[in-house]
Amino acid sequence: MNTASSEKESSKEAVVIKKYANRRLYDTGTSAYITLEDLCTRVKDGKEFVVVDAKSGQDLTRQVLTQIILEQEIKGFQVLPTSFLRNVIGFYDDKMKGVLQHYLEGSMKSFMSNQENMQSMLGKAVDGMTPFNQLEEITRQNVAMFEKALQMFNPFGAMFGAKEETSDSGKNKKS
Repeated sequence: MNTASSEKESSKEAVVIKKYANRRLYDTGTSAYITLEDLCTRVKDGKEFVVVDAKSGQDLTRQVLTQIILEQEIKGFQVLPTSFLRNVIGFYDDKMKGVLQHYLEGSMKSFMSNQENMQSMLGKAVDGMTPFNQLEEITRQNVAMFEKALQMFNPFGAMFGAKEETSDSGKNKKS
């Protein structure tokens, strides 16, 4: 219990979820058993939680979040491309895995910030303003960021991306 209370203090208002050997999850905040689907909803709602092994106190949050992603992928909410997953798996024994971890985290923060900006601009558009040029620019930035991420995983990505850009720019000149 001491581990759980220190975990709770270190994570701002994070509820401690205990995972038992029988794979059941116990929410110490509500004193009730919950499911992975309940945790998925909490993530989407922005509610903080920490999952710990009920016996050892070991932090299992990463494993449970990965399990939630797997469950969502199985249900058909496929977000992660197969090539991306293969490349991530390839980095598990690589010395660059630490760099990749920080890069992916930074990319996701940037993507979420851009998403918030787009939602804000759409709200302004509803109020009578038309910020579509700004929306286009944010979309271009998101696509460029995603292409850079894919090129990082594919050593030939830059070569193929350059050919496509050249052929695209040729098409634009003809128009």
